[in-house]
Amino acid sequence: MAEAYIAAVARSAGGKRGGRLAGVHPADLAGRVLAGLVGRSGIDPAAIEDVIMGCACPGGEQGANIARNAVLASGLPESVPGTHVDRQCGSSQQALHFAAATVMAGVQDVVIAAGVESMTRVPMGLPWTLAAKHGFGTYRSPGIEARYPDTPFSQFGGAEMMARKYGFDRAALDAYALESHHRAAAATQAGKFDAEIVPLEVETAEGETLIHKVDEGIRFDASLEKIASVKLLQEGGVISAANASQICDGAAALLIVNERGLKTHGLTPLARVHEMTVLGHDPVIMLEAPIPATERALARAGMTLGDIDLYEVNEAFAPVPLAWAKALGADPARLNVHGGAISLGHPLGGSGAKLMATLVSALHDRGARYGLQTMCEAGGMANVTIVERL
Repeated sequence: MAEAYIAAVARSAGGKRGGRLAGVHPADLAGRVLAGLVGRSGIDPAAIEDVIMGCACPGGEQGANIARNAVLASGLPESVPGTHVDRQCGSSQQALHFAAATVMAGVQDVVIAAGVESMTRVPMGLPWTLAAKHGFGTYRSPGIEARYPDTPFSQFGGAEMMARKYGFDRAALDAYALESHHRAAAATQAGKFDAEIVPLEVETAEGETLIHKVDEGIRFDASLEKIASVKLLQEGGVISAANASQICDGAAALLIVNERGLKTHGLTPLARVHEMTVLGHDPVIMLEAPIPATERALARAGMTLGDIDLYEVNEAFAPVPLAWAKALGADPARLNVHGGAISLGHPLGGSGAKLMATLVSALHDRGARYGLQTMCEAGGMANVTIVERL
């Protein structure tokens, strides 16, 4: 069977809401990361056969096929096509799966899997909330209502459910959030992200030009006292903005090729895609799907969690990676070793490619072999990807 390889990775440093990337149109943001990926790989830009780009909120500046618009903004040849994928937070991880399947099938040899989200310029949920506001209805159809009567689908409610079900109080969640900041700060100061971040020239609201190359959400002075002082999102709950993922602007991209692509273009692979799984689960608790999806992926791969050296489990909310680790008996020392979305930010549809860039870099940095990535997704779904460092 043909293989799929990751030959290059690239991402922007995350931008806070209203921060350093706020002035950059999302098509331009993604386009600059695409150009950075192609440039660092050394491949002829005309050899790119497709760009598959995830985006969770494809409206406004992210509408009208953000993938093609990013290509046009990137300076890549007009011959490079692009298409958009929406699996909500897992959109660019699904883009990776689609790209890998395509090159494995031999339909194409060189495909970019990418993702972007400007949460400053296209606020979370805008495509459907704006439509509802103007009388164009809601995604909750009569069929959904009949199956889930008077039952909200809420990521915030799901996070509270996860914390209760797996027995995590606020103190545990806040402690995890602090560790995320500590790990991200240590990784940044040690230059662990240098191999994956594309420095971007940006202009601040004050007109100053600077190079954005450090994830803006990291609290280098984070303390448990500061995290614990943040107001809870609901009375009697345990979730706060401090133990949840940060709203973030960002983009990421991965160069996916088969063996023919490697040989034709003289590329050196960073990793091999070993297993790809996607699973649907309960849309009400919503965030639990990574647990059974990981079990399925490991079974399909003939592996156990002990075979995996590093895990990236998206920190949508602190209960998600904590519950995943508790349910599966995972080693906390291998989990999100360079921090996660609580400290680095979660640019929704861009996070799948972003996490993979970090996972591949971390595997190489540590000389480790296997990495596993998963994330919870709206609608109660999860993607799982297992890669082998080469």
